[in-house]
Amino acid sequence: MTDTGGTLMVQGTTSDAGKSVLVAGLGRVLRRRGIAVAPFKPQNMALNSAVTAQGGEIGRAQALQAAACGLQPHTDFNPVLLKPSSDRGAQVIVNGRAVEELDARAYHDYKPVAREAVLAAHRRLAAQYAAVLVEGAGSPAEINLRAGDIANMGFAEAVDCPVILVADIDRGGVFAHLVGTLVLLAESERARVVGFVINRFRGDPALLQSGLDWLEAETGKPVLGVLPYLSGLQLDAEDALLREAAPASDAWASGEGEALRVVVPALPRISNHTDFDPLRLHPGVSLRFAGPGERLQPADLVLLPGSKAVRDDLAWLREQGFERELMRHLRYGGRVLGICGGYQMLGRAVHDPEGVEGTPGSSVGLGLLDVETTLRPAKQLRQVTGEGVMERAAPVRGYEIHAGHTAGADCERPVLQLAAGPDGARSTDDAVAGTYVHGVFDEPAAAGALLAWAGLEADGAAVDLDALRETSLERLADALEEHMDIDRLLDLLHVQQGGARS
Repeated sequence: MTDTGGTLMVQGTTSDAGKSVLVAGLGRVLRRRGIAVAPFKPQNMALNSAVTAQGGEIGRAQALQAAACGLQPHTDFNPVLLKPSSDRGAQVIVNGRAVEELDARAYHDYKPVAREAVLAAHRRLAAQYAAVLVEGAGSPAEINLRAGDIANMGFAEAVDCPVILVADIDRGGVFAHLVGTLVLLAESERARVVGFVINRFRGDPALLQSGLDWLEAETGKPVLGVLPYLSGLQLDAEDALLREAAPASDAWASGEGEALRVVVPALPRISNHTDFDPLRLHPGVSLRFAGPGERLQPADLVLLPGSKAVRDDLAWLREQGFERELMRHLRYGGRVLGICGGYQMLGRAVHDPEGVEGTPGSSVGLGLLDVETTLRPAKQLRQVTGEGVMERAAPVRGYEIHAGHTAGADCERPVLQLAAGPDGARSTDDAVAGTYVHGVFDEPAAAGALLAWAGLEADGAAVDLDALRETSLERLADALEEHMDIDRLLDLLHVQQGGARS
């Protein structure tokens, strides 16, 4: 068995219990204390991903955790990534590269191969860093997924590491979640749970104390921390799409006020919706997602997002009536920008002769750009830099994740000039544009130029997403320092301040 004295795993009683954020916060705490620390998630299922400098693909949350630890993203931080392409199937990415498209039953048979990749990546990290913070997936108490598990207790048992169990009290039923999860674990698994963290607590901590006393007496395990509800953290979402529940106001729909109105169709297989975080936070922009059963509200700009299943999501757009509303939007002078899969939808056709994203065949595109796309098995994965050419020159940085090649007359009018060459296409009337670059709004100057093209007159208040992320990580770490027993955590990791193994 590998020496994993510096490994600690964070598992959750449910999805979205706070595992990703807790690992990021602990990573920043340890980094502050001079400890060489790395994040690790054996298996992630998400449509938000990031590209490493080496051209590999990992979960977006692990890129965030790497930043918290002061590291560049690396494929060892997330050796297995599953990107759902349907309700039953997913693209399997191992060590940063897509290997197969498998349904759930076939992936179960593939797990021994995935397990070897997971354990090898962890061995490399454990040899390089004093501490490795591991994030579980979903819940360890999902009985139907226990056989061959590599994401939760199966991994913890394989490397013999301790586990912290985190639960979200804001959901309600926190004590039932914690105790119920323990009950459903095997005896050896229960033994390796070394403590609990209660997340997103609001109110007077004294009112919770009797429950904490009962929990510790009932389970014989300590509560390592009660973390407050921290509103306003600007951290990259692992997968879930943030949606505004409230309908568009009359003022928004009528165009009153100074904000640029932006609508994003919430595609069933939307990917990398973090592209729109800078706009969601921009004081001069009002951004809304339009989901099933909703309409595309009158807007200045419609953004077509990335998609893991372009042809299926294009069919969904039509079923929702969004194609008709998109044409009306353009007739009334609106602008349209497609990113990655959204760019491909804007062309005359999307061809998938080899069944890269499903059944082989072709789909008629929206016909708003004079281009066509052919999907290919090999993905383009790279970080990019360059300059935007729309409205005014501005520096751009981002990344590409796509399995298609797009060509046509409108590519002669690119959106970006990258170091690797021109990217994207614009219509002859300049009302429609598309790009393959994710993160195109991340640089404030680039966001300002694109928003000026869309009609925003004043863009001096552009959002510096990197600065907001860094401030949020520091605020998160401050909260953990105050509300968690960090000294006990260091004991569990067998490391001392400064990074030496104890």
